[in-house]
Amino acid sequence: MLTLYVHIPFCKERCLYCDFYLVTGLQHIGAFFRALSFETASRSAELKGKTVSAIHFGGGTPSLVPVHFLAGWLEELAALCTFLPDIEIALEANPEDLTTETMDELRAAGITRLSIGVQSFTDEKLRALGRTHTARESRQVTAGALQRFDSVSVDLICGVPGEHPAIWEADLHTAIELYPHHLSVYMLSVEPKTRLHWNISKGRLTVPDDSSLATFYAKAISEVSRYGYTHYEVSNFCLPGYHSRYNLASWKREPYLGFGPSAHSFQVSEKSEVRTANASSLSRYLADPDNAVVFREELSAEEQFTEQVFLTLRINSGLDVEFLRKENKLGQTCLQSIEQFAEKGWITQKEGCLYLTDKGFLFADLIAGDLIFG
Repeated sequence: MLTLYVHIPFCKERCLYCDFYLVTGLQHIGAFFRALSFETASRSAELKGKTVSAIHFGGGTPSLVPVHFLAGWLEELAALCTFLPDIEIALEANPEDLTTETMDELRAAGITRLSIGVQSFTDEKLRALGRTHTARESRQVTAGALQRFDSVSVDLICGVPGEHPAIWEADLHTAIELYPHHLSVYMLSVEPKTRLHWNISKGRLTVPDDSSLATFYAKAISEVSRYGYTHYEVSNFCLPGYHSRYNLASWKREPYLGFGPSAHSFQVSEKSEVRTANASSLSRYLADPDNAVVFREELSAEEQFTEQVFLTLRINSGLDVEFLRKENKLGQTCLQSIEQFAEKGWITQKEGCLYLTDKGFLFADLIAGDLIFG
């Protein structure tokens, strides 16, 4: 079984907090999809005989792309591999791009899941984030998507400049009223070289401190859990059966292929595990899509173990304690750390497996690092 990711790098403008690879301007969309066709054909051997369970169009802003380009590529792909009968085809979208006509076209093209970058249902927060859609559009588009698609996910951000608990609670309550199948809750991250980082460094903006972020996160967990959502990954909540197939497969270290500039792939065989990455350059991709890969790494046994611990602790599937003890050079020492984290209320043990608590999800990377490296 295989999942696929397609990086569509186009945006109208870069959001002040974004550090993803993208280009502003839409003049190269046609050229990009021609290059994508070449890359896909050149990698047909990686697709031959495979069954694809999920495809995720990310970016960038995939909802900016005329739908016929997406439909055309999906047809080309279907000739090279087998689609699972209930394949999940997800597309990331901004509310301002989603008219009723566009959503109907996307559904007709085979898109089954929309991941909507709402970020907030309050105009005050949207202005602080520099987003161009309104709170009203956020609500209307989410409601319209729920009428058309098998699965709808909504992204929310907390920790925005000027945000206080009442604003965050209003966002959560609106999201719950709309009742999407999936919610992603992100704490605003101040990444280097973003406009947000520059404004903060110049004293023009301030963001809530870590304690406030922890309070916002805890509020999200307590609110959405009351309405049937499962907290299945650090930042993600879903109604039963509505997790993101592509994301969950990635966290479980299942093989996936990435297409487009900056996309990553993970291939697994009996003898090796290999990660590759395409160049983060649209111009290079357009010039030579058949040779997009610029990075290749075969993972050592130690690297495989490290990834297994870090990624498994992000999800609620449980980390086998015996596996951790046997594979870890720290051996018995890590069991002492487990006891300490349990005393803090960060982890629980059940049937020989470790699970992070809701509070523990806040410290997932710290816990994983300690269990591996001490």
